[in-house]
Amino acid sequence: MSNPVDPLRLEHFLPYRLSVLSSLISRRIADVCEREFGLSISQWRIMAVLACYPDLSAGEVAERSAMDKVAVSRGVNTLLASRRLMRSYDKEDRRRSMLRLSPIGHAVYKRIAPMALNYEQSLLDSLSPADRRTFGRLIDVLTECAKTSAGLSLESAPAGGMVRSA
Repeated sequence: MSNPVDPLRLEHFLPYRLSVLSSLISRRIADVCEREFGLSISQWRIMAVLACYPDLSAGEVAERSAMDKVAVSRGVNTLLASRRLMRSYDKEDRRRSMLRLSPIGHAVYKRIAPMALNYEQSLLDSLSPADRRTFGRLIDVLTECAKTSAGLSLESAPAGGMVRSA
């Protein structure tokens, strides 16, 4: 008796493929962060977010980076202990803490960011200019779709799944 549901083939499953790609890319950056600066990839992501968007709460960092709140909390505590982050409190709402890079954190960020950008450029150089633009648009579309469909259940998923090209 055959199963009417197609088996999940990981090599064609978008979440799996994106996760593998992200892991491969992140691993290269993580190696440098760990070896040179004693930072985990989570700590680097927190620092990168706060370099671009200072004075966020830990929850806002988690939201902006799509990281787990527990991982952000642990990373923030480690970065505070190593004096790479500073915490202040909102004058209007003392319950809200705001995080920003410390001078030490800025110095570390200024050393890692150029390496990360060079690595990004080496990856993008494998694409034509037209493919880069298309890739950027597709990432934007899929990101927006993932944000707006976050509450969908498996029961509401369309039958047949993703259309595959030959």
